[in-house]
This record gives sequence, C-alpha cells and structure tokens, in this order.
Amino acid sequence: MTATRPPGPHDGYATDVAALCSDLLRIDTANPGDGSGPGERRAAEYVAEALDAAGVHAVLTEPRPRRTSVLARIDGEDPGLPPLLVHGHLDTVPAEPRDWTLHPLSGDLQHGCLWGRGAVDMKGTLAMTLALVRAWARTGQRPRRDLVLAFLADEESTGAYGSRHVTTAHREHFTGVEEAISESGGFSISTRSTYAGPDARVYPVAVGERGTAWMRLTARGTAGHGSGPGEDNAVAELVRALSRLADHRWPTRLTPAVGALLDALDRALGFRIDRSRLEEEASRLGRLGELFDCTVRNTAHPTVLAAGGKVNVIPSHARAEVDGRFLPGERDAFLETVDRLLGPKVTREFINCEEAVAADHEGPAFDAMAAAIRSQDPHAHPVPFIQSGGTDAKAFAGLGISTYGFAPLLLDPHLHYFGMFHGVDERVPVSGLEFGVRVLHRFLTTY
Repeated sequence: MTATRPPGPHDGYATDVAALCSDLLRIDTANPGDGSGPGERRAAEYVAEALDAAGVHAVLTEPRPRRTSVLARIDGEDPGLPPLLVHGHLDTVPAEPRDWTLHPLSGDLQHGCLWGRGAVDMKGTLAMTLALVRAWARTGQRPRRDLVLAFLADEESTGAYGSRHVTTAHREHFTGVEEAISESGGFSISTRSTYAGPDARVYPVAVGERGTAWMRLTARGTAGHGSGPGEDNAVAELVRALSRLADHRWPTRLTPAVGALLDALDRALGFRIDRSRLEEEASRLGRLGELFDCTVRNTAHPTVLAAGGKVNVIPSHARAEVDGRFLPGERDAFLETVDRLLGPKVTREFINCEEAVAADHEGPAFDAMAAAIRSQDPHAHPVPFIQSGGTDAKAFAGLGISTYGFAPLLLDPHLHYFGMFHGVDERVPVSGLEFGVRVLHRFLTTY
C-alpha cells in the first residue's frame, strides 16, 4: 500500500506518535460498565503531563475516584473564529488476553502495527492529537482557531463520568464551540474498483449517528416447581417476546446523509448502487457496504438474558437487555414497534436513551476535512456516512455542538477497521498514525 503526498515541513509532525500510542496502550483503562475497572486516572495523568510539557495547561476533573477526564485549550491564530472542540475517550472495552496473538496491554510493534486494546478505539487518535500539539510547541505553529481539548472517561459505558459530567460541571469550557471532531471517521477503505483505479481509497467522514435505546426488559409470572404445569412461565414469555423482536424486519429508509453517501460511492465506483435492494448491495460491496448496511433501518438486538437459579424451580421473573438503535426522527415509531412486539406481559425501562445526532455534510467543515485528506492522498474519495453506533457526540449535541467523526488513518487493505473495534488483535499501523497527524495538521491549521 502506498499513498503519495507532497513533501514539506509538515513531515516532522508525526515523529513521536508511535511512542505516545504505545505508552497509552500499556495503561489499562478497561471499562466493563459496572464500575469495577481500573478507571482512567493513570491515562489522564499521562495526557496531562504530555500537554503540560508542550506548554498547554491541562485540568483534571474526576466526578468519581479514578474516573478522570482532561480538559485543555490552545489559542489559535484567529480569535474571531468560533473555537473547535477535539474530543476523544481514554477508556476501552475489556479484552481477554488468551484470545489475542499479543497481550492486549503490550503496546508492542509487530509487522508495522502497534497492538493493544484501544489501538483504533481510540488511543491511536489521542496519540495523534498529542503528537501534533507537541510538534506545534517545538515549531511555534498554532491552529487557525482556538482548540478546546477534552480527553474523556466513560465513553464505553453511558458517559456519566465523562462527557455528561464535563458538559454539566464544566459547561463554560465549551463556550462558543459550534463544531467538533472525534472518533470513527477519516479512515481508508480500498475500493478495488476498475473505474476508480487500483490505488483509489474511500475515506468515510462521520456526519452523524443513530439514536441509542438501551433497554432492560422484564417478564413476570408465577413461581413454582419445574415439574408443574408452568402455564404462567416468565422465562417462556420473555423468550417468545425476544424471538419476535429478533425476527422483526425493520423497513429501510434513506436519510439525507446516507443518500449523500450512496451518491458519493456511485461516483467513486463508477456504477449506481441499487437503492431498492440495499441489503444485497451492502453484502456485495463488502467493507464499503458496511458504511450503510446498519444505517438504513432501525435495529434491536437482544444482548443479555438472565432468569432463574435452579433447574427445578420456575422463577417469578426473567430479564433481558436489548441494544436498540434508531434513525433520526424515528424514536417514537421505533419504541411503538418495540412495545407491540414485546406484548403486554413484558415491560421495558431505559438503561440509556439518546437522540440521533447529525452534522452538516455539505458545509465548510466537511469540505476542509476532505481537502486535508486529499492533500496527503491524491487517490482519496472522502464521503459522508452515519455511524451505526454511538459516541460522546450525543452529550455535546446537548450544548449545540455538532461532532464529525474525523480520526484520519491510512490502513493496509487487509486490515478491517470495523472488525478491530472491540475485536481481538486490535492494532494500528504506525504509518497510518503518521498519515493521520499530517492530515490533522493540515485541517486544524487551515479550517
């Protein structure tokens, strides 16, 4: 894999990104979501020290012991422009070492990649930001506009100790901010298109995400002996409800941003994607199809099931948890359908519910990101897309801030970006991180 780029003084901006990323990967910030993890304190202190060494004052905020976030600000060249928020999360999902080729806390370099939990989600991006700030300190350069930095705890749960905390307890830190950049966008996907050429790459930039409805379901019945009639069995009632929910075929709907994505892919690939059979088209297009296969419909997937404690006892209740995601404007219709499928004997409550968010896919911010990517990869095709999952963007949307998923990364065609999220053997190429630092430098000094 090669990507040509014009040489210039910006080459030095990526010099220490690998060391920063490796150090962060070696710090355990696993977040199981139940408060049992080590917390983000050590990683936050590392980030704060790196910023302080670059002359950037950092503030630690900790709503619970060891659940720590870092806030900072960098003055830009033009104070008349609205500040830009750059945010990311310090925590990771847990990893089982026996499943990995290298230990998930190793941070080791092998075959050109740094291995470890969080390499793509999202300590690699945090390292790119720190590397750029440190390089600016060495060269005296500054971003075009003020930068508001937030390195956050708890994104892998509800954000209660991270983004939700800082947007309430430290709301003044984000005064004047209208736009932000964060994770899950700007990475390369090789097209393998004869029309586009052998070196063509699509770079999806996230311009929104589906809404989140994490739900806890409860079915109640009559407790009794397992050998009895069992006519009011809570477990059976819940299983039937979950089966109806899992089997439901949600209708497709094209939002404006997903429509723009399909139009952009049409142009890049040289043929029209059939809008009447998007599920089949997503399968046919492989990794490019992953950009829209989950964002043309709502989804509701059962993920947790708990009931009973002894084989010969019918329990009085059974519980399950469901990960629901809904398109913009679909919240009420989504929940009405869920309730109909569950039936009258199953109740639901929210674990977490957040509206879908969106940013302008036709505005100057997106254009500047696209230009920054093209400046380092002339074969790039930047496209907008909607994330199927959720991020801290939802908390910042409450302050009127629109977040773009823009963590630029040049990947080897054999590395599956989405497959490494929360997956085994998560890793990131050092050359891809260096590419990302150069792209971020271009974007942040021109936009």
